[in-house]
Amino acid sequence: MRDGRKVAVIGAVFTAVVGAAGFGAYTLIGDSGSPGGADRQDMTVADGRADAAVETGPPTSEEVRATAREFLAAWQAGRADEAADLTDDSAAAARALTGFREDARVTGVRLEQGTPAGADVPFTVTARVRHDEQGQPSEWSYRSELTVVRDTATGEPVVDWEPSVLHPELREGQRLETGEAGAPPIRALDRNGTELTAEAHPELAAILADLRKRYGDKTGGEPGVETRIVDASGKEVKTLKKLSEGTPGELRTTIDARVQAAAVKAIAGKPKASVVALKASTGEVLAVANTPAKGFNTAFQGSLAPGSTMKIVTSSMLIEKGLASSAKQHPCPKYFTHGGWRFQNLDKFEIRGGTFAQSFAASCNTAFISQAGELADDDLTKQARDVFGIGLNWQVGTATFDGSVPVQSDAQMAASLIGQGGVRANPLIMASVSATVKSGVFHQPYIVSPQVDGRTLARAPRTLSPAVSQELRSLMRLTATSGSAAAAMAGTTGDIGAKTGSAEVDGQEKPNAWFTAYRNDMAAAAVVPASGHGGTNAGPVVRQVLNSIG
Repeated sequence: MRDGRKVAVIGAVFTAVVGAAGFGAYTLIGDSGSPGGADRQDMTVADGRADAAVETGPPTSEEVRATAREFLAAWQAGRADEAADLTDDSAAAARALTGFREDARVTGVRLEQGTPAGADVPFTVTARVRHDEQGQPSEWSYRSELTVVRDTATGEPVVDWEPSVLHPELREGQRLETGEAGAPPIRALDRNGTELTAEAHPELAAILADLRKRYGDKTGGEPGVETRIVDASGKEVKTLKKLSEGTPGELRTTIDARVQAAAVKAIAGKPKASVVALKASTGEVLAVANTPAKGFNTAFQGSLAPGSTMKIVTSSMLIEKGLASSAKQHPCPKYFTHGGWRFQNLDKFEIRGGTFAQSFAASCNTAFISQAGELADDDLTKQARDVFGIGLNWQVGTATFDGSVPVQSDAQMAASLIGQGGVRANPLIMASVSATVKSGVFHQPYIVSPQVDGRTLARAPRTLSPAVSQELRSLMRLTATSGSAAAAMAGTTGDIGAKTGSAEVDGQEKPNAWFTAYRNDMAAAAVVPASGHGGTNAGPVVRQVLNSIG
């Protein structure tokens, strides 16, 4: 058992160790507590009485100062076991102090004691950290605190051991670690070599961070180094010190900076809006933007009813099955009942003696609901998946929701035909629908070329016949030039096609506005939640994006 004379002797040694300006060099001192070649001798004195009383009560101010000095001296000198023996939990303290050297890669430390406040003693830690033998050491400083208590069994003053003594943010079950800072950084480029940064493009910040995680180790970069807190499983809790930033590798994306800028401008000022643009012939993502810029990525990951933009998919199915044809008469009554639900058109309009082309261009709901009785429950599900790739496992290169068209029956199946019911999509999916119509083939969208990592893009099991594809393009062109999308697409030249959508949401005063269209080899889609008619609110967004390049 230590007595007052041992404390005094060790305290005198501390003055030469902790009071020095230099670092305690761990590499020269072993865990057992004796520096190699040192002539230091610790003194212990027993009082010789078997019935000596155990001292009680709080430690004195001198005991607080002396115990803190002794503990910090042993820690600074690299004598983990000796420092641990000066605590009330020597096993836990020894593990933590040894880990400070081995896991956190601290090669030397300087500890500067502050003025005690009662039993609490603040101190400053200045550590020298080196990740590997070749790397240059980095200096890391922070403040911590210890508390001196009296050991109830021995009466000796000891450090009340808590993980926070080692670092104030460390908690039970956690440890300090120095290592590679995840994936190497990337220098993301657009398709033309323009750099894309989170600072210049906050709307892409989350995607760029995800691209680093996915492709950082495939671009030739070197990871940075950091000191961090990790939990018992090794999962990072918090980064405490970045020791090096690492060397970025280059990753070329499919984004076109010009189209991206147009997408951001098109939705500026809208509290919530999302837009995506694609190269129709390949599926390459040209732009993606959301408001708020740092909010949820609805454009890629949203799960919303697409409303009447889904009628593009439904029309392809009805035409293939011989249930509709552009030039043939097709019913568009004010109301139509199926499965016990009465469906109606916007403002309860009707088209008497009109063709299917007219019903499509005017977005007549009942023209589609009226065919529900002729369809199997899974017909729309198969059409969406097998032709348009909706619900397949897309490998875009970043996180996406790839759509859902569940098998439904009765009224819910009928509602699915007009993009309600259980149908769920986002602008990425609906831009792809327009791209599929324009090109005649489903090209799974992607933002990073599959050549970078060898991943396999989703493939639709079949394609539409050239005749059906041409009929769909004619329907979308009619809608863009003289139908519900005409006002939004006014002045847009080239090979164009469009479809509006307004999706009702329970408890929401105004519907979600949708619009999808193509112009030449670009397809785009947008949603503006709770805003009203698709042509009025989402249409201008898509038009601006489509007109951003020739």
